[in-house]
Amino acid sequence: MTTLRTDRLILRQWRDDDLDAWAAMNADPLVREFLGGPLTREHSAASMARFAADIDTRGWGWWAVEVASSGTLAGFAGLDPVDPGGPVEGVEIGWRLAREMWGSGYATEAARACLSYGFDTLRLPEIVAIAAAGNHRSRAVMTRLGMTHDPSLDFADGAFPSVVYRLAAGL
Repeated sequence: MTTLRTDRLILRQWRDDDLDAWAAMNADPLVREFLGGPLTREHSAASMARFAADIDTRGWGWWAVEVASSGTLAGFAGLDPVDPGGPVEGVEIGWRLAREMWGSGYATEAARACLSYGFDTLRLPEIVAIAAAGNHRSRAVMTRLGMTHDPSLDFADGAFPSVVYRLAAGL
């Protein structure tokens, strides 16, 4: 199992004591604005268990993001294979932070660590990012990461049109 560290963050395996903060974050309608609405505690627990199992199996996935100085769960960030049969192929980078963590630069910092791991350790040729077209915060992170919007891959996903950004290794 891999743990990633940045100057301010620890991207690590999920722990049982993360559930309260994870469930509270997923109950926030603004955090879940482009993700189908708030989740129940049970749905949050199930997602956390899936994330932990993927990390146990592969050694990487959607890591819990902890603020190193306080031990606070900030949210998650990581890499995950795109679902088979989806509109794009490859490995996706993603993040979700508690609202009180927004504007801190944590999403960009965590995502940079994930990109480095994906390109340097996993030797991925490309990493994609997918967001609701109206999710300007996530799109701004994608741009800061040097990712490029590829309109030819955009698609409709339920109620929200989605956009796809790409970054090739070595760029």
